[in-house]
Amino acid sequence: MSRESSLIKNSVVLAVGTFFPKFVAIITLPLLTGYLTQEEYGYYDLISTLVSLLLPVATLQIQSAAFRFLIDCRGNKEKSSSIVNNIFIVTIPITLIVLVAVFIGFGGISAANRIAVCIYYFVDIIYLTLQQISRGLSYNKAYSIATCIVSILNLILLAVLILGLHSGLFGVLLSLIIPNEIACIFLMWWIRNDVEIDLKKYASVKQIKAMLAYSWPMVPNNLSNWVLSASDRLVITAVLGVEANAVYAVAGKIPNLLATLQGTFTLAWQENASISANDADAAEYYSNMFATLSRFLCSALGCLIAATPIIFKVLISGDYSEAYYQMPILFIGILFSCLAAFLGGIYVAKKNITSVGVTTVCAAGINLLIDIIFIKKIGIYAGSISTLVAYFALMIFRMIDTKNRFGLSYKTKEFTLLIAYVTIVSAICFQKNLIGNIVNCAIAFPMFFALNKDIVVQIYLKFVARKK
Repeated sequence: MSRESSLIKNSVVLAVGTFFPKFVAIITLPLLTGYLTQEEYGYYDLISTLVSLLLPVATLQIQSAAFRFLIDCRGNKEKSSSIVNNIFIVTIPITLIVLVAVFIGFGGISAANRIAVCIYYFVDIIYLTLQQISRGLSYNKAYSIATCIVSILNLILLAVLILGLHSGLFGVLLSLIIPNEIACIFLMWWIRNDVEIDLKKYASVKQIKAMLAYSWPMVPNNLSNWVLSASDRLVITAVLGVEANAVYAVAGKIPNLLATLQGTFTLAWQENASISANDADAAEYYSNMFATLSRFLCSALGCLIAATPIIFKVLISGDYSEAYYQMPILFIGILFSCLAAFLGGIYVAKKNITSVGVTTVCAAGINLLIDIIFIKKIGIYAGSISTLVAYFALMIFRMIDTKNRFGLSYKTKEFTLLIAYVTIVSAICFQKNLIGNIVNCAIAFPMFFALNKDIVVQIYLKFVARKK
């Protein structure tokens, strides 16, 4: 199977596990915004944000090492078992210690909610680790099924606990904990024949050192990623209040659909890029994939922006009209984020984690600085603008570095025109008028097919071939 075919196959399989949860999240958004108070929704978003901060600290990002190391020893049960057991030897003790800080840190909510947050955090750590293990063992199908299980159960429990029992924030937390626990059991069952769990037998200081040597530089990288994605909301909460954070959080829901699309591809791309890292034509392959991805993402984003006025009216309940005007800015910022993430996959493939960390730290500093300086002057616009500028800087940093370090080349003129196109469509969307919306739709959808005609034709031919 060719590199491109393998990439497409893995992307399709992982797409199920990526898009379905996001689709369910879209369905649950009216439920959360309509039946939780703005204060409760603000706390819910804050809890999710802080959990994502603590994850790399508690695990030292060793689950990322699991994915990369397991790729190199697929089919070898002894080596795979050693990697998996030593991951848990590192992860579990540190996680239990961090839980104490979590319980103390959420002093503003009830004791029951704080306990629920701690349980959610612990279970989420185990679940995310098992996901990476499954991917490393090539069980992308199990990864996707597990995420679907979590999403379906989350939706059912939300309906029962929020609509039926009116349990508020506590009910939301329970709807996260229970599905994750079931998914953990499912993944452990799926990998049972490939991995033997025996912490005493497989404990290896040498193995732990090797994995930590790879993973620990990713801690500042992921903390910086957290700053890029979450510091806006913390600064907004601290300066403008929980209600303002709720508005900003809602503003990011639709733009993040593009990040979801890219996230699906990134999961498959990291594996594909790692396998191709030592090929003679690796630089050419990476460069061509960047050009193809740029065309696809920019054209797909154009369609998403064109549909935003309708999507916003359908999905967003409550008093969140201010959120609409943040979206055109966030759309462009998320685009830059997606392209930077693609380049980040190349660093993972080349095992050059230090370099990816440096670029992310610089971008995070830019993001936080803009937030602090402008939040009191322009309100939540500071959050969306800082996101755009920081991710643009991150993308440019990585484009320059990968060109110099790995020999990648970029079609600068074509790329500039694509960014200009997305900027124009976003500016029209910002005006929020009927004629502009019609113009966007008239341009965006034909543009998508024009820029991706080869991909569309290939998919069509494969579909026709299957029918025959």
